[in-house]
Amino acid sequence: MSRTKVVPIPVMGRHTINAYLVLGRRPVIVDAGTPGSGRRIVEQVAAHGVDPADVSLIVVTHGHIDHFGSAAELHRLTGAPVAGHVADLGPFRAGRAREPYLPTGRMGRLMARRRELHVRVEPFEPGVLVTGETDLEDFGVAARIMPTPGHTAGSVSVLTGQGDLVAGDLVANALFGLVPGRPANPPFHDDPLQNLASLRRMLDMDPVRLHVGHGTPLDPDRVRRWAAREQRRLARLDAAGRIRARGPDEPAGRAGQAG
Repeated sequence: MSRTKVVPIPVMGRHTINAYLVLGRRPVIVDAGTPGSGRRIVEQVAAHGVDPADVSLIVVTHGHIDHFGSAAELHRLTGAPVAGHVADLGPFRAGRAREPYLPTGRMGRLMARRRELHVRVEPFEPGVLVTGETDLEDFGVAARIMPTPGHTAGSVSVLTGQGDLVAGDLVANALFGLVPGRPANPPFHDDPLQNLASLRRMLDMDPVRLHVGHGTPLDPDRVRRWAAREQRRLARLDAAGRIRARGPDEPAGRAGQAG
């Protein structure tokens, strides 16, 4: 088995929004970016010496449109099936994220007003439906899809045999990727306590680095220190009754969370 390598594919800015190319015997794309970015992703895949027709799978980490916005387009351009978790089938099939977005802080409250987060994008039906830990050996990479719920109910990460964790929005760089190397929450979480539990579970698997949807790779030890502080902060908010998580089937209008 050839060594597995993770290559960032910038979708917006230098690292504001990222997709990833996972290279092994065959290539796998992780995340599909914003709507209309499929061609850009395919061009960058080709620039790394990979024939887009050789892509074996497109893994969507969760049901927000900056991660699945071009999934249907990428499927057409590459012919590869799309993998997504069953718990986010609603957004995938509707072409819309669950609303309202639940901000994690001031950045989220500002971003929730942005029109582009509330548009409908081209829906898709996953050809590979993820229900639990999923080995990707048959798709040509020494890696596993790992369910990491919390950011959304169906959030997943990809852990390679070399210890690279492609983490979606499990954690981000501060200010939506604008402060490189500094761990922070992304703007939204459906269930911040569950997300933190998923993050700590992945950290317990001793990854060598975390490749995130927004920002540059993060050092696991720095993320562990941040996660310990975040655990204390969320415990205080929870004790004060200031956190409410969205259930996977809860109507959007009933959910709410204090940032």
